[in-house]
Amino acid sequence: MAATSFSGLQLAMLRSCIPSSQRFADAGTVILGGKAKVGSWNKLASVSHVSSVQPFQRSFTSSSLKSDKIATKAMSESSANTPVSGLPINLKGKRAFIAGVADDHGYGWAIAKSLAAAGAEILVGTWVPALNIFESSLRRGKFDESRVLPDGSLMEITKVYPLDAVFDNLEDAPEDIKTNKRYAGSAKWTVQEVAESVKEDFGTIDILVHSLANGPEVTKPLLETSRKGYLAAISASSYSYVSLLKHFLPILNPGGASISLTYIASERIIPGYGGGMSSAKAALESDTRVLAFEAGRKRKIRVNTISAGPLRSRAAKAIGFIDMMIDYSLVNAPLQKELSAEEVGNAAAFLASPLASAITGTVLYVDNGLNAMGVGIDSPIFKDLDIPKDQH
Repeated sequence: MAATSFSGLQLAMLRSCIPSSQRFADAGTVILGGKAKVGSWNKLASVSHVSSVQPFQRSFTSSSLKSDKIATKAMSESSANTPVSGLPINLKGKRAFIAGVADDHGYGWAIAKSLAAAGAEILVGTWVPALNIFESSLRRGKFDESRVLPDGSLMEITKVYPLDAVFDNLEDAPEDIKTNKRYAGSAKWTVQEVAESVKEDFGTIDILVHSLANGPEVTKPLLETSRKGYLAAISASSYSYVSLLKHFLPILNPGGASISLTYIASERIIPGYGGGMSSAKAALESDTRVLAFEAGRKRKIRVNTISAGPLRSRAAKAIGFIDMMIDYSLVNAPLQKELSAEEVGNAAAFLASPLASAITGTVLYVDNGLNAMGVGIDSPIFKDLDIPKDQH
């Protein structure tokens, strides 16, 4: 995308055919992502108003045209009066725009599913070069298995917009991008234009999710990172969020929520996570606090970011050490289990809901507690300590 998905699709799939400056990553980091599993959906189902939906409409329409809505409701009218035990996450009547969904493997997809399961209407922004593949996969039912919600219905996407979040407006885009054949047939894909299109199509939204990032030199140590690569990482991974919120703020309903995705490399050393990406994540977290103040005072919008642990994704595998990071987390985190994408999605649904009405400017860690550890207990130095291990 100059804005789509490390935990999405294109970084690994398109690496050979797209200039490095145009490769993007969903979930905000090359080691964030992961194919959604169905295991923890039951947890969300127990706290969500969810019912049947209309079958997926096969007449999926390209987002570059003003299309008929592909109806998506995770909750029917009949369920509104159904008694639900516990404390529900109810987003019925809310509309969410998720920037950075390009396949069914990443955090953006998992967040969309959780929001849909809670009743929200889903709009997505997809990196322009990945748009045709994404829409084609939706039409052909390739994502149907991954679209299953807790009640057995399928998540629907009302509309897909082409989006390249590196460019605020068309004047910012260089000529080689405008004439790139992968952009042919798509229009209104800059941040400003997408916000205007959403306003024209739907008027307002209630939830804005930033699930994209890119570091074209992420495999390089910081000392070997060029100025161009460093600034590209900052532009794509942190300023893109500032731009999105700036342009969508006028159509965000008061009391709404905005969420981004970050990574612990913003505050701890993660060797191998280079190219200025750690700096970009630190900037994103700092911006989250400032934006929480500004958007909160202007529009009563809550702004938070989720710091997620390592998850397998196509893009993460391209970096080369994702398996090692997952193994490290399994051994050293307080909760010895592999993190699933839907756990991040469920956390996002909570932050977007009225249950989090007083939470803003926060970094929420969804990483099995790894962020709390001060040492790696798998070190031989600790071999004689009686450290409890998960017996399950």
